[in-house]
Amino acid sequence: MNVRPLRKVLVANRGEIAVRVLTACRTLGYETVAVVSEADVGSRHARLADEVVVLGPAPARESYLVAAKVLDAARATGAEAIHPGFGFLSENAAFARAVIGAGLVWIGPPPEAIEAMGLKVPSRERMRAAGVPVVPGTHDLSAEGIAKVGFPLVVKASAGGGGKGMRVVRAEGELASAVASCRAEAEAAFGDPTLYAERYLEHPRHVEIQVFGDAHGRVVALGERECSLQRRHQKVVEESPSPAVSPELRARMSEAAVAAAKAVGYVNAGTVEFLLDADGSFFFLEMNTRLQVEHPVTEEAWGLDLVALQLAVASGEPLPADVPAAPVAHAIEARVYAEDPEAGFLPQVGTVLVYEEPVGPGVRVDSGIEAGSEVSVHYDPMLAKVVARGRTREEARLRLVDALSRTVILGVATNVSWLRRLLGTPEFVRGELDTSLLGRLNVPPPHDPPPDVLAAAARFLGGGDGQVARSATARAAFPDPFNEGSFRVLG
Repeated sequence: MNVRPLRKVLVANRGEIAVRVLTACRTLGYETVAVVSEADVGSRHARLADEVVVLGPAPARESYLVAAKVLDAARATGAEAIHPGFGFLSENAAFARAVIGAGLVWIGPPPEAIEAMGLKVPSRERMRAAGVPVVPGTHDLSAEGIAKVGFPLVVKASAGGGGKGMRVVRAEGELASAVASCRAEAEAAFGDPTLYAERYLEHPRHVEIQVFGDAHGRVVALGERECSLQRRHQKVVEESPSPAVSPELRARMSEAAVAAAKAVGYVNAGTVEFLLDADGSFFFLEMNTRLQVEHPVTEEAWGLDLVALQLAVASGEPLPADVPAAPVAHAIEARVYAEDPEAGFLPQVGTVLVYEEPVGPGVRVDSGIEAGSEVSVHYDPMLAKVVARGRTREEARLRLVDALSRTVILGVATNVSWLRRLLGTPEFVRGELDTSLLGRLNVPPPHDPPPDVLAAAARFLGGGDGQVARSATARAAFPDPFNEGSFRVLG
């Protein structure tokens, strides 16, 4: 493949990932194009771009998910390449094929690789053939097929993700109803009722390997991420390296991940996800054929810029010869969501009245919001990612706790305070994590907001910074004393 220098890149996404990619492109000297819905015309990512194209109404199905409109935007602006970010069209093989067919550069893996890894049943078989460890399972849901797996097991949708179409079955009597509900849910969510079953690991870790391939046939592994802290199958806190992975285990998992990527002719950034059992055995879970939400922890721990690498590889350049062989630091990321932990983590909407990001050594914030941003029901509730890097895991943890105490989001309820408390639990401090931990963890109850939050509330209400800790006006703005996001203007 010849090197094809790029001049203008269209980012087919919104929010914090659009800001991340647009910022990287601008830093590297690319001209940029943002696409927006009508609801996002005044958004942060729109103002970062050199050109902006409005795709349509607020619902994603009428704007960000309409491939033809995104391609029309690229043609109208003369963009030469499309970066899909994550979510939306990022793992849509038909869209990737249409981008390439239009003579544009697709900043992602080949459509064939997306298709190969998009369905769980065929991808499992492909991985098994490539020598990658796979959780024992079957797509034969008859009594004979299930007997080969045994109980407990988990029934999953082949086209699934995010916990949809998935049920844990602990006894034979639960199987029929689980299969029926999974099949109906899979059909509704993915248009594909195909199911399979696999052995259920009771308390595994979720550890994933960052892989990267270039168009010259080279594939490398760039370390692991610990993603075990999940709520309803959605990741909440990630870190790199994993506290459970030794150099020897990292080498074995990396070898398996590279084999998985090579088996599908992988190019660009991807992630091979594994379940890691307590005895050190690990099993292929799935491959995400895109940049991950949690890519900043790899960047901070391994000293890399994955988006810059994506752009270079998409231009035809080979991967650098000197990719890191070991982490240079420890990094932990907390996902900030517009949700109310004290009300069952219900998603929240509204206007961000005050937004202040923490600044300090080893602290990074990837965000798509600012004061005045509207948090809409139409999009994912993730607002930002707060990341801290340290020489050790404990230094990174303490820096992240401090950074979260200085993260101010007023006007919309968020999980910032809950994240702080989570990072202080004994289980997290010890690194004793697994995918079911949050379901049984005793996170401490709320307490008073930190000084930076009270100060921001007082300033917003015109009270200045004086005597913030005793400011009755500022405190009255918090019906729940620790839920900073429930701030409202009184009077």
